[in-house]
Formats: sequence, structure tokens, C-alpha cells
Amino acid sequence: MSKRSNVPRLGFLLHITHYDPAWVPRKAREKPFDLDVALETVDALSAEGFTHLLVDCADGVAYRSHPELKRRYTSPMSRLRMLADRARKAGLDVIPKLNFSQSEFHRHNHWMLPPGQRWSRHFDDDVYWRTAFEIIDELIGVCRPARYVHVGMDEDHLRSYAQYVDAVKTLRKGLRERKLRTMMWNDSAIHYGPGFIHRDKALAAEGAVPKDVVQVLWNYHYVPAAHARRIAAERFELWGAPGRTDPEQVRGFCRAVARCGGRGLLMTRWVPCRKANRAAILRQIRDLAPIYRGEA
Repeated sequence: MSKRSNVPRLGFLLHITHYDPAWVPRKAREKPFDLDVALETVDALSAEGFTHLLVDCADGVAYRSHPELKRRYTSPMSRLRMLADRARKAGLDVIPKLNFSQSEFHRHNHWMLPPGQRWSRHFDDDVYWRTAFEIIDELIGVCRPARYVHVGMDEDHLRSYAQYVDAVKTLRKGLRERKLRTMMWNDSAIHYGPGFIHRDKALAAEGAVPKDVVQVLWNYHYVPAAHARRIAAERFELWGAPGRTDPEQVRGFCRAVARCGGRGLLMTRWVPCRKANRAAILRQIRDLAPIYRGEA
């Protein structure tokens, strides 16, 4: 049965692995992602009318160009290829996701640090960006995205405003040369005091980066309708990423994105793709998909 949404692109973010303050302390116990659960997730998304699968890769797969990034939970790249092939056959465009945010608290890009290397050694230098694009190229070859690569860039503490904007422009330039568009988190709906630095960097980027950089506005607690309207009025392609625990917040967020002509919605669940989380992931897709499609 055809399931259509008034927002044309519906995505789901699947975590092969991830780095954040809650996730990092568990790294010593982390296991490789479960391919069977990932494939079952793809089938569920296809059945519910989703159009995109985002895959958070980080150091969860082995890179030929950078074997030094391999961890105990790293999977062979062939497993990601199997997942991407299955997703495309199911009608889903695969969007590889990395994160190039710089923060010693959130540690989103610590997947790029070989053992013993400090974060400051290659701070946005030529080595950093060469490494970034060598890894991006490997993921493009495996995932074969039709349109987008997600570069993260949320909750950046360490860059100045100008450095943050320059980093986004560097990523956008490299991806444009590869005939792909840059997708990034938009932090402007953050509404707690210590997070205002992230909010303000997002606003600075909106005023300085090219309009073909896709803005994924996220908030898991309220409906940032005014932020959605502003981003759309600035002529960026807008995606919204609601929460998961409050159906009314999800519904309001999805409707706010639709009202201002947003092009996409992104469902998130910040847990590893493993058997223990299978039921929760599939239940969330089943329960929230009608809201994302605009049917509930």
C-alpha cells in the first residue's frame, strides 16, 4: 500500500556506533553492530513508507585508508555494504553520517583520534581534512548516496564562530565537488543556558553558509515552530528531527515542518543497533510512522 506524507522525505538514523557523553563510558563494553537487526529495521522502514536510511558510521566500520581507527567493536566494511545494498533494494536512499564537531565534552568526533593522539594535534589542519575526505570517499563508495552526506556539526565547543563557519564551508565544498549535498544538525532550537553557544553558532552558520546546506533542526522537548519558519524563510532545505517520548511534541513538530514547506523529517533513537534494542527500535518506527506520514 502506498503511504504518502505531506513532507516528502522521511528518514531514520541507525547507529552502527556513536560518540557522546552517555555513550563514551560504555565504549569498553561495546560490541559490533547487529546486521540482522539493521536489516530488519530497513524492512520496517520500507513497509512504513520511509525514503531514507541514515547510518551513523564513525569508527564502527573498518576504513582501508585509515586502519589505525579500528576499535574492538569495528565491523568489516562488507557488513555496511550489505546493509546499504538491502536498503537501496527496499527503496531507501542511504545517507552516511559522520560527525566533525569539535568538543572535549560531547566528543562527537573522537572517533577520528588514533590511540594516544590528542584532540589538538590536527585541529582543522590539512591532515584533519584530508583524513575526513578519505573516509567520506570510502563511505560514498559503499553507501552510494544519491543526494546527501550528513556531517554532524552539533554541539561544537572548541571552534570559534568563524572556525565553525569555515569548517561547514570546507565540508560543503568537498561534498559539492563529489556532486553531493551537505546535511548538518541545526542547534538553534537549544533552549538551556550552557547550550546557547551551540544555538548561536548555528545562527552564525545560517547567515554565512551557502543555502544548499541542508539544515536538520532538532529538539526533543518542545515544538520549535518559529525556528522552522525562520530556516525555511532563509531558503534552506529544512528537515525536522522531533523527539520520541511525547507523541504530541512529535505531531506538533512534524506539522510545523510541513506548514513551512520543510522537505524532510528524521526519526532518531540514540541507541546502538543490537539485539537488546531490537524491539524498542521497531516499536518506535511502528508507533510514530503514522505521525511522520501526517496520518495521525
